[in-house]
Amino acid sequence: IEQPTFPKITEMCVKMIRRVNDEEGIKKLVNETFQKLWFTPTPHHDKEAMTRKILNITDVVAACRDTGYDWFEQLLQNLLKSEEDASYKPVKKACTQLVDNLVEHILKYEESLSDSDNKGVNSGRLVACITTLFLFSKIRPQLMVKHAMTMQPYLTTKCSTQNDFMVICNVAKILELVVPLMEHPSETFLATIEEDLMKLIIKYGMTVVQHCVSCLGAVVNKVTQNYKFVWACFNRYYGALSKLKSQHQEDPNSTILTANKPALLRSLFTVGALCRHFDFDQEDFKGNSKVNIKDKVLELLMYFTKHSDEEVQTKAIIGLGFAFIQHPSLMFEQEVKTLYNSILSDKNCSVNLKIQVLKNLQTYLQEEDTRMQQADRDWKKVAKQEDLKEMGDISSGMSSSIMQLYLKQVLEAFFHNQSSVRHFALNVIALTLNQGLIHPVQCVPYLIAMGTDPEPSMRNKADQQLVEIDKKYAGFIHMKAVAGMKMSYQVQQAISTCPQDPVRGFRHDESSNALCSHLYSMIRGNRQHRRAFLISLLNLFDDTAKTEVNMLLYIADNLACFPYQTQEEPLFIMHHIDITLSVSGSNLLQSFKESMVKDKKKERKPSSDEETESDSNSGSESKSEEETSKPRRLRKRVNSDSDSDEENDINAVMKCLPENSAPLIEFANVSQGILLLLMLKQHLKNLCGFSDSKIQKYSPSESAKVYDKAINRKTGVHFHPKQTLDFLRSDMANSKITEEVKRSIVKQYLDFKLLMEHLDPDEEEEDGEVSASTNARNKAITSLLGGGSPKNNAAETEDDESDGEDRGGGTSGVRRR
Repeated sequence: IEQPTFPKITEMCVKMIRRVNDEEGIKKLVNETFQKLWFTPTPHHDKEAMTRKILNITDVVAACRDTGYDWFEQLLQNLLKSEEDASYKPVKKACTQLVDNLVEHILKYEESLSDSDNKGVNSGRLVACITTLFLFSKIRPQLMVKHAMTMQPYLTTKCSTQNDFMVICNVAKILELVVPLMEHPSETFLATIEEDLMKLIIKYGMTVVQHCVSCLGAVVNKVTQNYKFVWACFNRYYGALSKLKSQHQEDPNSTILTANKPALLRSLFTVGALCRHFDFDQEDFKGNSKVNIKDKVLELLMYFTKHSDEEVQTKAIIGLGFAFIQHPSLMFEQEVKTLYNSILSDKNCSVNLKIQVLKNLQTYLQEEDTRMQQADRDWKKVAKQEDLKEMGDISSGMSSSIMQLYLKQVLEAFFHNQSSVRHFALNVIALTLNQGLIHPVQCVPYLIAMGTDPEPSMRNKADQQLVEIDKKYAGFIHMKAVAGMKMSYQVQQAISTCPQDPVRGFRHDESSNALCSHLYSMIRGNRQHRRAFLISLLNLFDDTAKTEVNMLLYIADNLACFPYQTQEEPLFIMHHIDITLSVSGSNLLQSFKESMVKDKKKERKPSSDEETESDSNSGSESKSEEETSKPRRLRKRVNSDSDSDEENDINAVMKCLPENSAPLIEFANVSQGILLLLMLKQHLKNLCGFSDSKIQKYSPSESAKVYDKAINRKTGVHFHPKQTLDFLRSDMANSKITEEVKRSIVKQYLDFKLLMEHLDPDEEEEDGEVSASTNARNKAITSLLGGGSPKNNAAETEDDESDGEDRGGGTSGVRRR
């Protein structure tokens, strides 16, 4: 009928309007823009301008069909609220104009649907117009009261396309909001609506049934009180369910249930939907009968949750979810608790059933939120006469108790490889937190973990929840930060698509951001909290912490890629890496030496020739003692000897290895933590361009201002701890130890030994000696880290080497400090 508005204008409007909940400045700008564009009254004679406006609004609504209409509701609420106390109300007047004209356009589109050429276009525009009317009705249902009778005939639309179903659902939603506000509606009109709705309930699928039962609930409960009409419908489906249950109990293998499966599915869903909107235990329905309807319905639905067919189970759980909205106390029943918690916690349980249980909880919380908001509005109206607030508090207490029952299992649903399960679990937790039903601190680690989800929408939602908690309860995030990091590793493990690959702690995209970068950015502003957090993470690398290697890799990845802003942050980490290296490295060497000495005692007493040979070649305890007793200059010469000496050392230690390879595996396992710290320090040093002298001079007790300079990050510096990745990929901890593997572990041991002996250069020595010690340390680090490119693996960059003794290897003056 009309020319469509330009797609670019629609696209611009969609982008702008989605910023309606942004920061205050942008929010104000959006409100002002759309007030001028849409919600300013149009002169009555300017029909063309009104048509353009209607087309623009409905185009934008149609474009947002898949992403939701929260923005429209928020915009309309903002604008109407802003003029509540004003004498002149242009937005309200503009809304009346828009609604009246939208109804006119609906009638035009309806007439033109007979034109087969434009049927698809006009059908889409009809849906967009009715959807827009529903959005207006949600915020101001009074605007649609005079049009209710115009909308009613659309309930009889013949459904052949998706658009037809959308028309029926939206009209049902409009009438649900509008009919209760009508003054003295005609009985014929009301009876027609009831009959139309009942026909739709009997004839069509779940979505239509759901909206039509909801509309019927509003019409019957608030206007007609035609309870017998609804009771007859309920008994029809309840009776069918009872009959099918009896037949199944008599013969579980009977084909009757299979033949009647569509009727069974429809009955399960419809009985639940009716129980959601009507309390059948009222006398208006069941009369003087003493039968407890809600318990009978619970028993029936629970029976079918144990059925072998998953589709039947799902429909029964949907029915239960509906019934619980009317009677939340049923969720305290032991059999319901067992059903819900077993589905949520059983790893082998169907994904569809998990999602349905989470959806049930989500819908219950959404309904409770709506009820609470309505109670709050009612309370404001009659605050002086009645204490409606107390009524709301009782309801809130019920919700809180229910969520305490299921909270643990809902949170554990985060550790699932299906994103849809995590999505609904997060929705339930967000609703629970927003309504203040639980203490937020118990959710913090799980939200930190969900902040590492691969899907941006879920990450943002989890991060937003953390921001809200941090605003209200300072210190909660810091308190649970380390637990959250560990939990995020478990989430990444659960959702990993390649279980054989090590779990990494950064995003595999161009940004290479740390998965927990948002957590760090929340903590870094408080120096005390930041330092405590970093030390706690570094303590996990201590040999006594017994942290699994893959988790250490994950934490090292995060530490390598955190969004550091000042020089103090990486310098503080490198300072504590040195301390950890000096302690853990010594412990590691000591335990390895002890395993060899212990084994030697068990062996036969060697002959004098063997003893002499062993003493002269041993690279373990005896060699280290002999080396230590040598003067500095001689020791320098020993350490700078040829590769053949190194080969002799390896052979000597190989002879002293115990038959049991457990100490070797233990050494290889525990040494990964130290290797990762060495690599992390080299990475941070290369990333930030620090010299060894800068690292060595750093003191954590100095004023924050000294190191408050911004970091100049170098590009192309990546964290790639090759040795640890190879260790994990080869599954060395569980594989058979070959001679070659033993040899590589022994070489690693000797490199560690050399590194620990030259951990800190003695600055009182002459230049030559210090340089030799530094070179020995550099050689050990390069060997431990596997050589490679200077940017990524080597102990020094070319620039660093030119600085001589100030720029030593990967460790700095621990003993001096």
